[in-house]
Order: sequence, then C-alpha cells, then structure tokens
Amino acid sequence: MTETARGYIGTSVPRREDAALLTGRGTWTDDIRLAGMLHFAVLRSPHAHAKVRSVDVSAALLQPGVVAAFSGTDFTDDFAIGIPCGWPVTEDIRIPDHPPLAISEVNHVGDGVAVVVASDRYMAKDALEFIEVEYEPLPAVVDLESAMEEGSPLVHESLGTNHCYTWPLAVGDVDEVFREADVVVEGRYVQQRLIPSAIEPRGVVVNPDPVNGGFTVYTSTQVPHFVRDILAVMCGVPDSKLRIVAPDVGGGFGSKLNVYAEEALALALARKLDAPVKWIEERSENHVATTHGRGQVQRISVAATGEGRILGMKVELLADMGAYLQLLTPGIAVFGAFTYCGLYDFGAYSFECRGVFTNLTPTDAYRGAGRSEAAYAHERIMDDLARALEMDPAEVRLKNLIEPFTEPRVVPSGVMYDSGDYEKTMRKALELSDYHGVREEQRRRREAGDKIALGIGIGNFTESGGLSPSKVAAGVRLQSGGWEASTVRMLPSGKVEVVTGTSPHGQGHETAWAQIAADALGVSPDDVEVLHSDTLVAPFGRDTYGSRSLPVGGVAVHLAAGKVIDKAKKIAAHMLEAAEGDIEFAGGRFSVAGSPEQGVTIQEIAGEAFLGVNLPEGMEPNLTADSHFDPPNFTWPFGTHVCVVEVDTETGKVAVRDFFAVDDCGPIVNPQIVDGQLHGGIAQGIGQALYEEAVYDGEGNPLTATWMDYMFPGAPELPNFTLEQTVTPSPTNPMGVKGIGESGAIGSSPAVINAVIDALSHLGVTHLDMPASPMKVWEAIRDAETGR
Repeated sequence: MTETARGYIGTSVPRREDAALLTGRGTWTDDIRLAGMLHFAVLRSPHAHAKVRSVDVSAALLQPGVVAAFSGTDFTDDFAIGIPCGWPVTEDIRIPDHPPLAISEVNHVGDGVAVVVASDRYMAKDALEFIEVEYEPLPAVVDLESAMEEGSPLVHESLGTNHCYTWPLAVGDVDEVFREADVVVEGRYVQQRLIPSAIEPRGVVVNPDPVNGGFTVYTSTQVPHFVRDILAVMCGVPDSKLRIVAPDVGGGFGSKLNVYAEEALALALARKLDAPVKWIEERSENHVATTHGRGQVQRISVAATGEGRILGMKVELLADMGAYLQLLTPGIAVFGAFTYCGLYDFGAYSFECRGVFTNLTPTDAYRGAGRSEAAYAHERIMDDLARALEMDPAEVRLKNLIEPFTEPRVVPSGVMYDSGDYEKTMRKALELSDYHGVREEQRRRREAGDKIALGIGIGNFTESGGLSPSKVAAGVRLQSGGWEASTVRMLPSGKVEVVTGTSPHGQGHETAWAQIAADALGVSPDDVEVLHSDTLVAPFGRDTYGSRSLPVGGVAVHLAAGKVIDKAKKIAAHMLEAAEGDIEFAGGRFSVAGSPEQGVTIQEIAGEAFLGVNLPEGMEPNLTADSHFDPPNFTWPFGTHVCVVEVDTETGKVAVRDFFAVDDCGPIVNPQIVDGQLHGGIAQGIGQALYEEAVYDGEGNPLTATWMDYMFPGAPELPNFTLEQTVTPSPTNPMGVKGIGESGAIGSSPAVINAVIDALSHLGVTHLDMPASPMKVWEAIRDAETGR
C-alpha cells in the first residue's frame, strides 16, 4: 500500500500543533507587540452593589506615561448598545442594561468603572490608584433562594424583582404517575459556582488600519465570528471593516464563548486614540470579571415502582444569572432541560427553570454547560432511589436504560436522541472497573473496621452535542450552533488548503481536519494546511463550543472534500477520454475501470485545473469547493464513568484511587486526541466534585479571589484514567461522528460524589454537596454519628 493510500481516520496521527506550543513558539495575544501600542487597565468596583455618584480621573491623567483616562459617561457616544444577551429564552425575560463601563451603578465586585490608557501596562495599572470614585453602598444579595424571597434586596431596582425568567417543559401526565407510584424519592442538590481558570487569561489587542479605516482585533476567544458580528453592532463599525483573529488560545472551557466589555472598550479606545491598544487580564481580574460556571439549586424527584422501574421525573431549578446576562447566560440551565432524563426510559417528565439575579459575577457556559448539571442531578437521584429500595445502584440503572437504537427516537424529555446502546457501554464500564470485585473488597474492609472507607460510584450520561439545526436555533432565538462552513482547495503544487469556520483552542483541529481531508483526497496529512480563527481567511463560521466541532465543522470539511473529488472526477474523465461513470478513485488516483494503467493523480488534475486549458466545456478553473453543513439534529454522545475512592473517616480526606470511563462518540478520527479531551474533562469534573468553588461572603465579597484560595486538582490529586470506547454511529451526518470535548466533564463529577457517599453510607451519610472537601466530609460523618 502506498503512503497516500493509507487511511488516516481512526489513527493517532501526532498533533501537529504541539511542536510549536511545547518549544515556546506559539503566539498568544500577549505576544503581539505593535509600533506605538498603548495599554489600558480597568478600575473595578470593590463593592458588590453601590450607586456611582462621581468618577474623577483628573489625578490619573497626571501620572507618568498616562495618555488618557475615561469613565463610563465618556463612552456614551461610542456604543450603540451594551453587552448583549444572545439567548433570550422567553418573551418576557428581564434583561438589564449592561454598559461596558458602569455609569450610575455597580452590581458586582469587579464591575468596571473607569479605564486608564498609558504607554506601559504597569503605568496604567499604577495610575488606577489615583482615580477617585464616590460610591454609595447598597444592600447586596448573593444567595439564590434568598434572592427570590419577599423583601430581598434588588440587584436591579428598575426591574422590580430578582426574577429573570421562568422556562417550563412538560411531557406526559406527571402528577398522575407520581400519585400511582410505589415510591417517590426527592433530592436537593447544589451546583456550586466554578471559576473556569484557563491557563491563559483573556486578552485583546486592537490595531487601527490606516489604509481602509478598519480594525484588526486580536483576542483570546473561542468565537472570533461572534466577536466580529457583535462588536460591529455595539460599536457601529461595519463587519467588513473588522478583522478578528484568535491567535493561539490557552484554553477556554466556555468562558471565552463570549463577547466581553474589554473587547468593546479596546475597539472604542483604538478608535478614540487612533493607536493600537492592548489589554491583558490579570488572574485576580479573571476571578471576578470573566464569567463563572454552574451556580444552581436543583430539586429533582422520581416516581418509581417497588421493583425500581422509573415512572416519571420532576425537575425544578433555580439558576444563578449573576448581575448581568452575558451572551448565553439565561440559556445554560435551559440547555440541560432535555437531558435530565439521561439514558433512562419512563413515561412522564416535567421541568421548570427560574433564572435569578444576584450581585455576583455573571455566569455563562462552562465545559458541559447545562448537560453536566443535568447528569449530576439524574445520577444523584438514581443512587438515592437505589438506597430507598435497598438495591444496588448499578442494578437500578440497568433496569431503566433505553433499549439499543440506531435511528432517532423520542425520549422522555420530548426530544430525539440519534442513536445509542447504553447497556453495552455501561456493562463494559462495570467490567472494566471490576465493579463486583470492588463491592466484595468494600464488604471485607467494612467487616474489618477499616478507617479508610472504600466507595464506588457510577456516572451515566448523554449530552446534546453539535448544537441544533439552524431552524431550531432560530426558533428558540439561540445565537450559537447551527451550520458550519468549510472550503477545501487543491493548489497547483498539489498541496491542500482547508479553511474551517471552527476556532480551536486545544482541540487539535489542525491535525484532525487534515486527517479528514487527507483520507477523502488520497493525500498525506502532511500535505494539508488547515486555516482557521481569522475572519479574513474564514469569513463564515459559527466557531467552537458545545461539542460541535467535529460533528458539524469536521463534517463540513468532509463534504467540501467530497465536492472536490466530484469535480476532479469530471476532469479525470475528460483527460482520460472515458465516461465519468467508468472513472474510479482510490489512493489519490483516478483510473478507468478495467484499465488501472490508465490513470491520473489528483495532484495532476489540480495542476490542469489551475491552468484552465484542458477542462470540460463550461467548467471553471481550479480545484476548490465550499460546503455549509447544517445538522438535522443534535448528536448525542454518551458514556458510563465509574470512580473508586478511599475516604479517611478520621480526617474526611478523599482520594480518587481509580477512574474508569467508557465513552461513545461514534467513529473516532484521532484516538489520541479523544483520550486527551477525556483526560482534561475528567480532571475538571473531579475538580468540581472535590475541590473547586467560588465562595463569597454575605456582602458579595469574593473569598476565593486568587489561586491561593481557589483549589483545582493537579497531577498529585489525580489517578491514572482507564479509558475505553464503544462506537455507535450517528445517523445525523455522513461521518457518523458525535463529538467528545465535554463528555469527560459531564460523567465524572456525579461518579465521584456517588463514590464518596457510597464509601460513607454504612456510617449513615446519604448526602453531600460539592465540593466534598475534607471538612465537609468530616462534618457529614460526625453529623451522622450524632444523629443530626
């Protein structure tokens, strides 16, 4: 077999992105240095809630290196609108004004009130101390449930309430099945706030173009196309005059799926000062000014028979919006509405989410957004149901799994899943983890009075990946997802350029997309260049989030490459003087059926197409094709995660001994990339379960303002992960792929918490909220011992 005849899809082709990143040759936003570039810093509110009576920047203007200083009132004519909310989930949703700099009121610690522009970032930062702001402190509300009580302080007095919206869903007669049930189990679970903590904080550089009057914006973002479109509206700059470039991006996890105040300010300042302007976020700013994740109080109940068959489910959520609505803030909790039923089959389902304003940093997408919260709730309630029926948690789950299916089917939440074989995946995970062997070890250790308690927990899940078809997105006014674009072109040299509208920030698109194109065209991935993350190069795109890159963007590459082959086949038939139906293509070569010696390579065809001389009548020159793929449905990756923990019952310390994951994302393009995505996601899920939480005092002051106070797991806190996959192709796209970027973060946290509770169940502990810190675990043990 020749080198070009190899099949690259399904193999661990080394990531081509890594060499530059590992040797310090990556280009991050902070690496961009332009002649005459100025730097700005943002003065942020120390109050969670206060009136802004006055802002005096005059003293700051006198400081060394300072070029300009502005308050919010100085930008009145620069912004047509404030920071927009892109997903208003109901017609009567309350959306507060959100100017890039506060004008009359601050609503969370970190709310920007003024900027200083200087020749050096440190001079700009130092000059902030000389800005005088007169605040009139107001009462703050930080607790979700308290915010909904009569007489609670109002985050936005003009709205008259802290209630943002209510979004309901009902399928079947829920009240009837609950009345008929043998057992009803209720749970109240808390999804604590998380700080995304990407290794690279946010940053933006704006460079005015003296020739065409436009601007180039370099920004650490997941969504360069969204940034272009929204800044155009906010700042009144035609989108044709805005070029957005996402250089190397050091992680996003959803926190960079947004358009932020600092990006709008940078553009406005570059226009005001007619000079390049740069802002780089500090880590302390990141903790209060970049969106947080999660933030929910979940009440979930299931009705079941005495044998453990689920009849119905009710879900009621309070979702923390924070002080403002960022791009997708109100939609995150609603996005999970369709997956609270998980992998399980039953007859009736109801869901209600109420969005709530608090005087805290706004929430928005965080890895697994909406679906991670849903999986946590349904897996916690499955364990609670098993305890109520005195059954094994695995047995209860197996009783309720949806039967295998290969074509779309309606599930209890009323949506269509694409395909699944949940029992196969779960049984494989149970076997991989030696579930029954761990149960036997647990029994022996308990009988021996071991102070180190052993527990095992399961996290089953599915997720709505790929996001929705454009028509569905438009119907719910979702400003993300939908179609994706790609262009594939063969150059005269025979090399290949792939242009994609997705914008990677660690997912390995340059490698995987090259594999897809190479397989389709019969060339080597080394001959494929993947271009992305620049709206001048890729003017059409919907970017990267929601496990959509491969099942939408990768499929668009596949389809565009197919169009190139179709055109090349016509040219080959013309060159070989044969009927098109007699032309065969394999290994990068076209030949005549029955006469394999009569052939021509795709590179030779590319050269002919470029010259435009020997082409079929009416055919345009060059071998290039565009494709826009609009998915007919979400894709639904799924899996089973199993966690084994040891808990020191005298100190409360939890150690994750083993972690097993069996995931199904359909056919795999690059196994190594899949494993890497799972490693990162599982680590984040373990972080939420055991370590991470954004903590505030009663006045809205952050108590986890630095990495000294906000803990996330490192290598010493993590075990080796044992990973396997099953393959259930999706019928929604010609590649059958589903996506994997968020799966690790969805299945892991419920598996960990269920394992911790399982370890302590013989002591009477039946509930813990995340994170299961040593103090929290120790207190739960002591409360159980004293009967509290």
